[in-house]
Amino acid sequence: MKSMKLLVAALMAMVPAVAMAQDPAAQGMGVMGQVIFFAGFILIFYFLIWRPQSKRAKEHKALMSGLNKGDEVVTSGGVAGKITKVTDDFIVVEIADNVEIKVQKVAVAAALPKGTLKDI
Repeated sequence: MKSMKLLVAALMAMVPAVAMAQDPAAQGMGVMGQVIFFAGFILIFYFLIWRPQSKRAKEHKALMSGLNKGDEVVTSGGVAGKITKVTDDFIVVEIADNVEIKVQKVAVAAALPKGTLKDI
């Protein structure tokens, strides 16, 4: 384990030395190349991370605002049931005959098609 740490430390020390040992006539990217590289990085970040996440958040917000009494839902914990009461932040879900639980709206993972619970 100690020899591995020494090897990593030696490699880290050599990286700047290798970078400085390049031919001074050979130049790296110019300023414009760096700007293009940075812009490409930002575009990749936007299309692969930011945009899909905001789309999922918007869909979940629409799901939460559209919850009504009688809808069948599944919570993020995996509990499936039928909504019996809706308030601003909470819903009451009937998970069995005469068994109801209070759940935060944000914990609803998906709305199920009508009749799904009868098939289970």
